[in-house]
Amino acid sequence: MKLLTRMARSFVAGETVDDAIKAVKKLNEKGVMATLDVLGESVKDRETADKAVQAYLDLLEAIPKSGINSHASLKLTQMGLDIDLEYCYENIAKIVSKAREHGNFVRIDMEGSPHTQRTLDIFYRLREKFDNVGIVIQAYLFRSEKDVQDLNKIRAKVRLCKGAYKEPKEIAIKKMKDIRANFIKLAEMLFKEGVYPAIATHDDKLIKWTKEYAASHNIARDRYEFQYLFGIRTKTFQRLTEEGYRVRCYVPFGTHWLPYFLRRLRERKENVFFVAKNFFKK
Repeated sequence: MKLLTRMARSFVAGETVDDAIKAVKKLNEKGVMATLDVLGESVKDRETADKAVQAYLDLLEAIPKSGINSHASLKLTQMGLDIDLEYCYENIAKIVSKAREHGNFVRIDMEGSPHTQRTLDIFYRLREKFDNVGIVIQAYLFRSEKDVQDLNKIRAKVRLCKGAYKEPKEIAIKKMKDIRANFIKLAEMLFKEGVYPAIATHDDKLIKWTKEYAASHNIARDRYEFQYLFGIRTKTFQRLTEEGYRVRCYVPFGTHWLPYFLRRLRERKENVFFVAKNFFKK
């Protein structure tokens, strides 16, 4: 348990907003941007959801006061998606509106497949009113190609990742080489027809492909960014920053750090290997 706790804490910036801001300042000093995530998900009661909303409103006030370069990322189940759809929409709209007041941006994280369509439904509704909100697409889902096509039509800003939840074979690609191939296909679609794709991966093959594709297609480095998780492959992404690429670190913080970490490990055996490998790999 001590090892798990040590590992979990290495991937979380701390428990308070002050802890998170200190971590982001260190990243900013090295040229790395950030997106802050107040840990929490799968909320079943309105009191907890209301507290999460207030935590994000407070965070969005604290970011400009501290002078850090950071967006915000959140999960809709933390905002009441499993309680009531309209209630969840009103909660996230408050947060995105607050972000707009401060010239900031909110990314809606993607969760497991039972929430995919509802998450997209709320995102599309938000985009009718706000342009400072983005979404995440998971490359291992068969549906993602159609989702990217639709998102490109509305000029949505998409973060592309492989996907970390345990999904049935009927809806998700299982072999890593096939997931990589689909990631590349979706990334090409985003580069050709999308707006400022965020390439979220720690995979050396996909990082190399992105650099080579962008260079060969004369895509300027300010038209996309790499994203990575706090505490993972830090030196790799620092090198990318030094090479002139735009890099953003996903920085989770809060008191729910251990449940967050353990839940990720339980969901897919690949997550255990990923964490173990990257705990030592720089």
